[in-house]
Amino acid sequence: MTEAIDPIPLEDEFRLQGPDATGQYNAMFYAFNTVVTLQAFADESLCKQTFRQALDACRKFERLFSRTLPHSDIARLNDAHGSWVDVSRETFDLLAASKRYCEESGGVFDITMGSAVKLWDFHRGIIPDAAELEEALRHVDWRGVVLEQEFSQEDAGENLQNGHAETQDKRAEPQADESEKNVRHRARLNDPRASVDVGGTAKGYIADAVGAILLGAGIERFIVNLGGNVLAHGAKPDGKPWRIGLQDPRASRESGKIVGAVPLTNVSAVTSGTYERCFAHDGRTYHHILDPKTGFPAETDLAGATVVARTSLDAEGYSTTLLALGKDAAAEFVRTHESILAAYLIDAKGRMSVISRE
Repeated sequence: MTEAIDPIPLEDEFRLQGPDATGQYNAMFYAFNTVVTLQAFADESLCKQTFRQALDACRKFERLFSRTLPHSDIARLNDAHGSWVDVSRETFDLLAASKRYCEESGGVFDITMGSAVKLWDFHRGIIPDAAELEEALRHVDWRGVVLEQEFSQEDAGENLQNGHAETQDKRAEPQADESEKNVRHRARLNDPRASVDVGGTAKGYIADAVGAILLGAGIERFIVNLGGNVLAHGAKPDGKPWRIGLQDPRASRESGKIVGAVPLTNVSAVTSGTYERCFAHDGRTYHHILDPKTGFPAETDLAGATVVARTSLDAEGYSTTLLALGKDAAAEFVRTHESILAAYLIDAKGRMSVISRE
């Protein structure tokens, strides 16, 4: 593994505030191209120490998962032209989980859309050349992401020949008793020109990891917000749950207008919206949720989809799929996936449909 450290924009920025009138402490910093906020009710010194640990973890994960940082696991995988690349256990686990969401989506969600995503510029409103986009789509297929765990001889066991085994989805799940010292994690792309982008799952994985850090330190009441990936635990001092607002797709984020609010206790909520990154050209609006079949924005009758799940990884892993599927297919998807506790589906006029297991 490389020891090179890529600089992260605004990585020295860290703001700690509190306690406020309710006893809440807040931390704010910039990571993953978004603002991260942590809120908790606990002892001051414990909050300060644990918030710093969470910051360090976020820096570590960004340097592992970023597609644009040149020494990250993901960047090295994309630049390896089909060769095996040693990756961290965290990257291995994230890729394994991401493949599962791709499979369950039926092709609506695909983490190898990196080459197509790079052709779009939603900040400057640039639409890709049709021929270039068509060529990029030839290299989109999540099934070409291959994962392998290589065990030392003493731990390999009788079922692993030559100390290694190429993983299928089940084997790719994290192993509870494995040690970093005797397990090697590797990944490669069957297509040398494929490009992985874990932007649709990484923040969910990271939010869960940050939540585990806070819980491990003894902080029981907190909320983690990774730019819309929200993980909440416990309740406020008055016993009320944490709440997040659901943005009105007809208004800007800065306006603060919402169409409803979702109470959260020991769950995560993640929203995907066509309004989050988009631009208008010749009377048509282009959003960032791309269809792996066409390379263009997915045609959907939804403007936003919020998924509530026990883990932030599940909430994020399914939110893009629901948005792309559209209202009716999304509702059926929720009914057949028990890890989705609830979904809030919002159309372009701000009308909301709620599908819940309760």
